[in-house]
Amino acid sequence: MILKRSHISWRSVRALAIAATLSIGMAGLATQATSAEMKMVEPAKILKEAGVYGLYNTFKIQPSYYMMSMADRSKAASQVMAVVNKHAKSVYVQAYLTRGFEKNSDFLLRMHAYEPAAAQAFLSDFSATAIGRNSKITLALIGVTKGLNHTTKEKSPDLLTALKSTPYSAGATKYAFMIPIKKNAKWWNLSEAAKLKKMEEHTVPTLPFLVNVKRKLYHSTGLDDTDFITYFETADLVAFNDLNIELHSVSEMLDNTRYGRPIVMGTIMSVADVVKALSK
Repeated sequence: MILKRSHISWRSVRALAIAATLSIGMAGLATQATSAEMKMVEPAKILKEAGVYGLYNTFKIQPSYYMMSMADRSKAASQVMAVVNKHAKSVYVQAYLTRGFEKNSDFLLRMHAYEPAAAQAFLSDFSATAIGRNSKITLALIGVTKGLNHTTKEKSPDLLTALKSTPYSAGATKYAFMIPIKKNAKWWNLSEAAKLKKMEEHTVPTLPFLVNVKRKLYHSTGLDDTDFITYFETADLVAFNDLNIELHSVSEMLDNTRYGRPIVMGTIMSVADVVKALSK
């Protein structure tokens, strides 16, 4: 019996192997994406979880909106709420009135989602509403929530205990602030021990203010033109001012190439109430 030599070259075999590997990899990515897209949004839960994407978009309403009749503008809130409700299972949307506080915006939308594409889909539908068509995005930032990097049980147990023992205990918050922060190359090249020392120096002076100022951090390096997005809520603006004075007084502030620019301040309101306030 004579065996015929196969005409399949090693190059062909290698190409087939690479194609199979890519196919398996893409299938894995598709499974991960599908899993994230299917995850239902629960507002109280998504605001506390790591691995959640936060998007901050400010809008400036154009004069064309006020050329519409009052009757048409009065329908704007119901249009927007229809879009919010349509995407409620995949995006949690919050709104803030910035008009009068900010020169370049009238309102801020803060969105949380397990997939950025879900927030993108919401914004696409929002842009088709009356107020969306007549508004210009003046700032758009994205970040992701993570667990604590430095003030952990292993690295700084005493400071972690202090943080947990000073929870927010004041009344309902009224104002919100969004402050983007960017670090210099010197910061990123510090050793972990040096970063921990700076973060302890940064955190200790803020402890007295945690009882009346809420805060949340998002990581943005590589996702946007900033490194962090810091979010605050308070009803005590004097306390917030004093908190910032303390933050500006530590050496870690010298490693910032951006703090704000802009600092966005808004009054916390429901989505519908923000639209109604701007539609009068």
